Amino acid sequence: MRDSVSHRQSSETACPPLPRTQPAGGGGLWAGLLLTGGIAGFALTLHWFALVPGLSPLILAIAIGMAIGNGWGVPVQAKAGITFSIKRLLRIAVALLGLQLTIGQVIEVGATGLAIIAASLVATFVFTIWAGRRLGIDRRLTELIGAGTAVCGASAVIAANTVSAARDEDVAYAVACVTVFGSLSMLLFPLLPGLLQLDAQAYGLWAGAAIHEVAQVVAAAFQGGQAAGEYGTIAKLSRVMMLAPLVLVLGVYVARRNTAGGRRPAAKPPLPWFVFGFILLMVAGSVFPVPEAAKAGIGQVTTFLLCLSLAAMGLETDVRKLWGKGARPLLLGAAAWLFISVFSLILVKLVY
Repeated sequence: MRDSVSHRQSSETACPPLPRTQPAGGGGLWAGLLLTGGIAGFALTLHWFALVPGLSPLILAIAIGMAIGNGWGVPVQAKAGITFSIKRLLRIAVALLGLQLTIGQVIEVGATGLAIIAASLVATFVFTIWAGRRLGIDRRLTELIGAGTAVCGASAVIAANTVSAARDEDVAYAVACVTVFGSLSMLLFPLLPGLLQLDAQAYGLWAGAAIHEVAQVVAAAFQGGQAAGEYGTIAKLSRVMMLAPLVLVLGVYVARRNTAGGRRPAAKPPLPWFVFGFILLMVAGSVFPVPEAAKAGIGQVTTFLLCLSLAAMGLETDVRKLWGKGARPLLLGAAAWLFISVFSLILVKLVY
């Protein structure tokens, strides 16, 4: 990931400090962690008490961070903690996602279901890369929108960015895109099973294969009944499992692209440790089952760490640069959303 904090600090040696950054002494770690942790806690509180209906705590965290960063500025002493949140805690959170899935759940989806999920994921990502080139959108932003749409929304965006190394503004834009269109799916999909003649299992599989966020899948799938909800959730978690190989393949692609472009000497493909952590924890949780109470607690910790990381990205996001990207990335997000929705539906209808 591009270290935007270091980039801005190096820029300040050549030009006056940005007005939005407030001067302060020191560079301690805890000031930044307290700031990002406080934002994450506030976002979770808003979500738990349904004070902002329809928005996940991840979206609330990045929005609050952007409001603070652009409205009041970020104290210099908080920079180290913000950087630590983005570069370290984020990876830990993604690795912990592995405990939310077991091999048994993957088997329950079946070979056909997994094939539909995998085909939809790969086709959507490839289509998004192609469409991004046609629209003239920055390749790194395109990769983030593709990963978020193809796999699991905001979590996939921030995981993919560990190898894409996009700007914080790109991360914020990609998260906004997948949130908007995932929310549309959550509202529209429950209206369609009767019209499309989908039974509970087919509808659950379609929701799990096409809708962006896990929470959005749960909300949409259970409106089709208990069976549809359970199958849709398992299908979605199986799709989350595919985040690990996607990040590895994307890392190889980015390394080769950078080498071909002459931006760095021949580089080895990055091997992000958190991807292997994800796989290891999934296998460990399958061999040594985690009690449901403990799994729920770990899930809450994971969500908090993801919120904390997104809060840090929000603090580092300059809204002026975000608006400067225009509407084309939003158009790309819409195209990717329509593609995965229609493509996965066609596959489901061919089988069920």
